[in-house]
Amino acid sequence: MTPAMLRDWPLPDTDGGKYGRGQILVIGGARGTPGAAQLGGLSALRVGAGRLTLAVAESVAVPLAVATPEAGVVGLPEDEKGSVLPSAAERLHDAIGRADAVVIGSGLDDPELTGALLDELRPALADSTAPVLLDAFALGVLAGRTGLVADLAGRLVLTPNAEEGARLLEQSDFDPDSDLLPLARRYGAVVTAKGRVADGARLWRITSGHSGLGTSGSGDVLAGAIAGLLARGAEPAQAACWGTHLHAVAGDRLIAAIGPMGFLARELADALPQALAELDR
Repeated sequence: MTPAMLRDWPLPDTDGGKYGRGQILVIGGARGTPGAAQLGGLSALRVGAGRLTLAVAESVAVPLAVATPEAGVVGLPEDEKGSVLPSAAERLHDAIGRADAVVIGSGLDDPELTGALLDELRPALADSTAPVLLDAFALGVLAGRTGLVADLAGRLVLTPNAEEGARLLEQSDFDPDSDLLPLARRYGAVVTAKGRVADGARLWRITSGHSGLGTSGSGDVLAGAIAGLLARGAEPAQAACWGTHLHAVAGDRLIAAIGPMGFLARELADALPQALAELDR
């Protein structure tokens, strides 16, 4: 996956207002981890998505709205620990219907409740045509949910780490070089992991990136960048390739400016627009 290849695969035009550049909905943000949803949402805006809605636990909704004036914020019911409850689906049906891309999982912190939330969201997701990106705990509970996978076939993007990839394939370990294509085929999805992207028929490898990308919140930035491109109208494989490349290039820029370690995920998000502008000329 080279810059020349991506330039020959141009992103959809960004002319028009914020609604023309796509609406993105991020569902996540338990009480203890609202920043994951924020990082993903801001990264989506940084790659050109037009309008952002963050759906997070009710106790952190107002603080997050103040901290993120660019976003509309929906408060979701939570349990005594601050984990988002499955009944949150009732508040999200309309937002899913309006969205041009949906991210689920960023900052959710309870696997059992996350699985139940996916089950409750399934009718709204099935009624929608928007692409859906699953991240974090939403990935960890996807195996076995064949009905949801069938509903999302052709518009599903997965961003697993090694542990999540192994769980999705129901095996003990995960090698992106040999396992990414089977994973994409099994779930009818586009999958990005460890600098590789697969759509079931093709496998791409990025030419940038460094271990410094392995920092807290980096995966949320990657998910948001891909979802922002989906909201703009990129098809899933294109969004995943561009987003994965931009995420790595943003890291390369920070390595040059700061050093190989110690930069923050929020700085990765801030570096996305310049990386996109240089590639999208």
